[in-house]
Amino acid sequence: MPTEQLKQGANLSATPFATGPLAVWSRPVAIAAAIVFFISSAFPVVAGLSKNTASFPKWWGTLDVGLAFVLATLAFLVMVVAAGKVDGKITDVSYRTYRVLIHGIFVMMVVFFLFGDRIVWINCLRGFAWRAWLLLYCLPAWFSALRITAAN
Repeated sequence: MPTEQLKQGANLSATPFATGPLAVWSRPVAIAAAIVFFISSAFPVVAGLSKNTASFPKWWGTLDVGLAFVLATLAFLVMVVAAGKVDGKITDVSYRTYRVLIHGIFVMMVVFFLFGDRIVWINCLRGFAWRAWLLLYCLPAWFSALRITAAN
């Protein structure tokens, strides 16, 4: 390793995956991840509003798990294409978005107090929880992937 690189510090977060042909796919992958996230979020909503999930068709659970797998795969791809591309502006935007999303906890409390007896929480809480975690974990990479172009 040259001494100049030692003095400047190596960029350990930069990966070869974030450059080249994958940069062209970063924006469509980020948009697809957002679309699949919202479609996938409908499953816990419907399950929470249903009193009898046993009456759902057999394909319902398969479709839910399949979409969850696709969502996790897309989230992983977003993290790969945005690796090493999250800068200060992206971090600032992410924190501002976190401040807005944190109000979701307040909204969930209001929903719990107003409609808690009509919602079957055991059917929907796990689905909401892992989707919320995935959203918050991948948000900086998602913003970065939306911004990356082939020229970058």
